[in-house]
Amino acid sequence: MQTSGKIALALLALLGSRVDASAAEAPLPEAIAAPGLTVVLTARAEGQQIYECKAGGDGKLAWAFREPQATLTADGKIVGRHFAGPTWELADGSAVVGKAIGNAPGANRQRHRLAEAGGRVAQGQRHVLGRHTTVQRINTVGGQLKDECDRPGTTRGMPYTADYVFLRK
Repeated sequence: MQTSGKIALALLALLGSRVDASAAEAPLPEAIAAPGLTVVLTARAEGQQIYECKAGGDGKLAWAFREPQATLTADGKIVGRHFAGPTWELADGSAVVGKAIGNAPGANRQRHRLAEAGGRVAQGQRHVLGRHTTVQRINTVGGQLKDECDRPGTTRGMPYTADYVFLRK
């Protein structure tokens, strides 16, 4: 068996359809609910939300979200990463790019988000993200930047954690 196949099978065995208990217990707001879909993977993201100082339409400088940079883990093991796009990429070579299609308020002024998966890489049975259609972001903590900025082009990262739930039809 090829190495990528072994990695994919190991990830599938490790992750299965494991759902974080806190994600499964709390009912989700209707705006991000995904009835009828099956959980493929729940992964914990730990990283930063990156912001850039830019002039707004009114000419005033403000922080604008640029991209996430996070490591994805499951059962205490690194399984992938989350970055600009937004893109989620797993160690088995599968990746998806999403587009936000729903938002809902969460605890501590954080937002839940629902994204529809667009472009896919390494589709197929052996790749965890090969057949998923939807990504939910829940249990988000941190990542918000409210400070003033005074130098265009300056970037700043704000630590955050979140759970990403990958679903399929």
